[in-house]
Amino acid sequence: MYSRDEAKKIRQKFWTTFGKKYPQKWLLYNTKIKDVSLKFSFDTKKAQVSFDIEPQDEFMRSYYYDKILSLQNIIVSSYFEHAIFNEHYELPNGKIISRFYVELNQVSIHNQNSWELAMSFLAKEMTVMEEFFFEFKDFIKN
Repeated sequence: MYSRDEAKKIRQKFWTTFGKKYPQKWLLYNTKIKDVSLKFSFDTKKAQVSFDIEPQDEFMRSYYYDKILSLQNIIVSSYFEHAIFNEHYELPNGKIISRFYVELNQVSIHNQNSWELAMSFLAKEMTVMEEFFFEFKDFIKN
């Protein structure tokens, strides 16, 4: 088990290494749609690339999530065969958001032997997530 400080240093080292290996500018929070972002996540159990819908207003969260669900068949057939859709995804801090995501299990940010696999997964899947987003941005936004 790592101390909080040690775990923080490991996370920083991973994300610094990832940024050097994949130096492109990712879209992430710059979607131009309020409360919609694309995210990387990597913890002690899994790596994820996600499309997050985080408005405080429940109506807006449902509105955007319904738009994503209307694209579910396209997402699964053309972008992410193993996409997971969750209207009420709970973040570690207890906040509820809507999210669709892909994940790679059995990797750990605390195990440097799994970093290469996780980095490759994150970069590949975020590239696909950005392609999806750019293709359907206008539909999602309006």
